[in-house]
Amino acid sequence: MEWISNQNHIFQALLATLMTWAMTALGAAMVFFFKEINRRVLNTMLGFAAGIMIAASFWSLLAPAIEMAGDAPIPAWLVATIGFLGGAGFLYLADKLIPHMHLNSKDGEAEGISTKLKRSILLVFSITLHNIPEGLAVGVAFGAVAGGITDVTLMSALAIAIGIGLQNFPEGAAVSIPLRREGLSRSRSFFYGQASGIVEPIAGVLGAALVMFVKPVLPYALAFAAGAMIFVVVEELIPEAQSGSHESTHLATIGCILGFAIMMILDVALG
Repeated sequence: MEWISNQNHIFQALLATLMTWAMTALGAAMVFFFKEINRRVLNTMLGFAAGIMIAASFWSLLAPAIEMAGDAPIPAWLVATIGFLGGAGFLYLADKLIPHMHLNSKDGEAEGISTKLKRSILLVFSITLHNIPEGLAVGVAFGAVAGGITDVTLMSALAIAIGIGLQNFPEGAAVSIPLRREGLSRSRSFFYGQASGIVEPIAGVLGAALVMFVKPVLPYALAFAAGAMIFVVVEELIPEAQSGSHESTHLATIGCILGFAIMMILDVALG
């Protein structure tokens, strides 16, 4: 821990997001052991990921953003609201522009601009969209630590990375195993599955660098990451987790509750 604390905050963000990417790759590696994924298991995993992202959005991002904005020339709630809506708006535009396809989508139901890309690539793009705000959240958190924000500690930044890493494992499996079912080889399915997480180190480094160069934007950046993550949860994770039988939707709800509780414990206990 002492070695990590002595590193540059951008390097810290890089290491943390490389870990979250590795968890995506580890989840994607499940394709070497399974060709199918039980719908109830998938729904539980997606619900778990949603719970972690919801908890991280408040405990790790919005609450510190409001605390930091206490001395701002405008009310703290307005700073958080502007950032939150900005993050949600950014993901909304990305959702409309970047071609992608959800796990349960049928052929011809691709979203974003019209494209002739294969279904497998569109599925990867969908998860990649999830990972942009996740990487950004980790990077901004380490930037906040370097900025001396009292409400954000190194342990709380690490808690975000751990939480994101935990939910990346099922996301990696949720990409690679359906790709295998689409007819891709195990090696190609794994490659595409882990590739969906490569954007996290990129977003993490950019987020950490930005907030240190422009410190006044830090509370906005934290709220921005929260808004982007909540958009992903409501737009994609929860609807996909709630598809299937009545029993599997209950499991998705239980997964969400457990994910929220685990992320809350990580952030409050470690922070």
